[in-house]
Amino acid sequence: MSKLILVLGDQLSPLLSSLQTADKARDRVLMVEVHEEATYVRHHKKKIAFLLSAMRHFAEELRADGWTVEYVKLDAPGNTGSFTGEVARAVAAHRPERIVVTEAGEWRVAQMFAGWEAALGLPVDVLPDTRFVCPLPVFRDWAEGRKALRMEYFYREMRRRTGLLMEGDKPAGGEWNYDADNRKAAAPDLFMPRPPVFAPDAITAEVLALVEARFGNHFGDLEPFQFAVTRADAEATFGAFVLRALPRFGDYQDAMLEGEPFLYHAVIAQYLNCGLLDPLEVCRTVEAEWRAGRVPLNAAEGFIRQIIGWREYVRGIYWLTAPGYAQRNFLEHTRPLPDFYWTAETDMACVRAAVTQTRQHAYAHHIQRLMVTGTFALLAGIDPHALHEWYLSVYADAYEWVELPNTVGMSQFADGGLLASKPYAASGAYINRMSNYCGSCRFDVKQRTGPNACPFNPLYWDFIARHREKIAGNPRMAQMVRTYDKFADAEKARIAESARAVLAKL
Repeated sequence: MSKLILVLGDQLSPLLSSLQTADKARDRVLMVEVHEEATYVRHHKKKIAFLLSAMRHFAEELRADGWTVEYVKLDAPGNTGSFTGEVARAVAAHRPERIVVTEAGEWRVAQMFAGWEAALGLPVDVLPDTRFVCPLPVFRDWAEGRKALRMEYFYREMRRRTGLLMEGDKPAGGEWNYDADNRKAAAPDLFMPRPPVFAPDAITAEVLALVEARFGNHFGDLEPFQFAVTRADAEATFGAFVLRALPRFGDYQDAMLEGEPFLYHAVIAQYLNCGLLDPLEVCRTVEAEWRAGRVPLNAAEGFIRQIIGWREYVRGIYWLTAPGYAQRNFLEHTRPLPDFYWTAETDMACVRAAVTQTRQHAYAHHIQRLMVTGTFALLAGIDPHALHEWYLSVYADAYEWVELPNTVGMSQFADGGLLASKPYAASGAYINRMSNYCGSCRFDVKQRTGPNACPFNPLYWDFIARHREKIAGNPRMAQMVRTYDKFADAEKARIAESARAVLAKL
């Protein structure tokens, strides 16, 4: 019995469940580059190039391992431009007895899979994605009956499930979470580590030319292109992080510095999310570094929490709430996304820095996303769906399963608190505490109102005023509501006027 095994661009792992059930001597692997996937949102040029090059290199990896691989390039004659069209062409050409796929990461692709059996007239086996620590049925069981789906409690279950950073049935060091130790502001450092860079080989050079020709009007800088596109280079990137940056990652993971886009971050999410790195393997490596005494516990725990905590948790939330989660809008925000999210043309130094490095690198770390571009959108009342599409477009690691819950739930509180325990609203004081952006900004972070005040400041208090009825009962927001209520009427009026002036310029 011959099988046609479709491998997607975010499934670049030899341990993929669909490959594990196949026979190299009889079955055929199909990989396709399709226009539909590059344009359902207008992805960053660097993101498209990264995935196409990584796919082509993975196809060569499979061929070297003895697989028969049919690879359809984007500009191949007859390319239909869609997964469905290319699978139909392969079925017509090779007459397999069944199609085998590993479950899709995104709802829209899963819906395609669901229609193929009837449309193509042969069985379609959809296998679980075993690259994740928490199978989706396990997450559903965990979530069932809970009033609040807090990540912290899920994370503890994942620690127990994996044994990571455990001493018997107790957490290493006596605490589950060392986030309180991970909030130091960084200072400029001549010896700050940088992620390795990789010169494009012939395959990548061909892809770069293709992307420039086909998607040259998409957002972002295509070159210099320095991502890893092979498993070996992705592993080298992670190894360099472990050696040079992991020991200080815990302390400075929330810090932001002008001109330092990477600081002590691993910058491996795009490799994890497309399959070039294995999440459990990288966590076990980090744990081993702690047990060997080479990194502090707060660094190891902070890193591992991002992988088996947040990453697994948001995937579970995505599939638990699909497909309607994207349309949630608890705060009823409708303002269009400002142009400076694309152009970086704003006097706000923090937003300018985050968008500029996003354009250059298709990367910004989690605090820049949550507390700069995300918080500004929250305070300004930006449509959460528009912001979701922006994040999905501009980051090399963004897939809907991981990005959507982080945006709609964590960043914009559009789910009304299903995911986050509070809206992540903050004034300019937070950014000033965690960065050096404010020192070079034309606005004054210490002024609450007026034309020179940091826009985050009046917008923050205006957010409190606008949503008072919806947030006053939140234990983590009630004190700020009470503080606003104590302001004199004249101060409230100044806040409202300053906020109107900021919003009018958008």
